Amino acid sequence: METPHRSEKGIIVQTLKQVALVVTFLCAGTSGPLAQAPVALSSRDVLVHGHHLAFHIMPGHLPVLVLDAGGGADSTYWNSIVPELAKRTGSEIITYDRAGLGASDEVPPPFRMEDAVTDLESGLRQLGATRDLVLIPHSFAGSIATYLAIRHPNWISGAVLVDTNVPEFFTDEEVAHLAPIIQPMVAAELAAHPDKKTRTLEAITEAYVETSHHFYKAIWPPSIPCEVIVSEGTPFPPEMKLDSKNWKDAHVAFANKACNQKLIVADGSSHDIAHDRPEVIIEATGKLVDRLRLAKRK
Repeated sequence: METPHRSEKGIIVQTLKQVALVVTFLCAGTSGPLAQAPVALSSRDVLVHGHHLAFHIMPGHLPVLVLDAGGGADSTYWNSIVPELAKRTGSEIITYDRAGLGASDEVPPPFRMEDAVTDLESGLRQLGATRDLVLIPHSFAGSIATYLAIRHPNWISGAVLVDTNVPEFFTDEEVAHLAPIIQPMVAAELAAHPDKKTRTLEAITEAYVETSHHFYKAIWPPSIPCEVIVSEGTPFPPEMKLDSKNWKDAHVAFANKACNQKLIVADGSSHDIAHDRPEVIIEATGKLVDRLRLAKRK
């Protein structure tokens, strides 16, 4: 039976302009002071299958923190939190711009998730960062982190998943409901602002159904400890109550299966936890790094 809120499609469509982060595909990069690169970050150009990717590194100790921003955001999304993570952990920190975003090259469609994973994998190889990694993805980047963890579990010591895509969310019903909402929204944005970012987002959303169905079957490696953070606000507006509930329920289910029932709720935060409640990410990362270092000393 169709739920009441889904039958009120006109109301939902009217509110879609408010969904800056709906299902992680329209995650906007920050502007203004936050978009200025932290002084301690150095940049490295990495060539992967003919296209250039911009990686940014802050020196430090192991484990290495690898930050990956949401769907439409580049590495500047993390600029305000990188110095605080460095202060708390003393770790090396790596951020990067995915293909088509920030200072990285645009690649022609179609979007393939395995290519996005290979981009990060190849960049880390060229940086010599192939052990003792802590992945910190936000939003859409959770899919990339999951597949990298499956591909190279021996590289990764842990993860802090920041309101990310989790497989349990992408049921057939949810995907069928969201695809016709997300795709026209991105097409309209592309028509209004035809640039490499919107072209990249269009390619991602055109592949949304296929990639979502595939991701639903993914299983987080049980050998990799993780902290799961879910926002109180979720990526959805108040009118999309069932989607918000499904998002939270999926994170509970994922945490129960993959992360020893550890779920952290960022109270009072929108999907944009890094700016609404950065201390939640810093504390979770700091505690995980402390545990990993203690385990190595034993």
